[in-house]
Amino acid sequence: MKKNEYNAVVDLHSRNLFRFAVNFLRNEADAEDIVQDVFEKLWLNREKVELEKAKSWLFTCANNAMLNFIKKRSRIDYRCTSSLPENGSSFTHAFESKQVIDRAVSILPPIQKSIILLRDLEGYAYNEIGAMLQLSESQVKVYLFRARMKIKKQLKGSRQLA
Repeated sequence: MKKNEYNAVVDLHSRNLFRFAVNFLRNEADAEDIVQDVFEKLWLNREKVELEKAKSWLFTCANNAMLNFIKKRSRIDYRCTSSLPENGSSFTHAFESKQVIDRAVSILPPIQKSIILLRDLEGYAYNEIGAMLQLSESQVKVYLFRARMKIKKQLKGSRQLA
């Protein structure tokens, strides 16, 4: 991959990669770091990565980097606490719904979380997700089904509490 091809790949995929990382990590600064690291790795491996496979390589690398980041963060026992005020005032229904959905997605196992974000948020096809995450198309479908069922169960549980 030449310099101009690398720049074209960055321009083409940086927004989608960043959006994927932000939705996975729930932190823009961490997502920026992951994306920057991934593009640095692409530059260092530009001779090995084929231009046609750059997108898949980027998302695979980003997914692996995010999984490593989460493992490292959990070993450090870094806890991110996001709690709603108990009084419940001044929150709109739309905001509350989004927060409930975000919380339901955040508790998914990392592979299911990656798949649901890539499929439902980014709109990638099953075979593309499989290539990115090194899974078969049928595995992607199974993980997606399980993730949706877990979210559905969480949403039903939160609706009963309200």
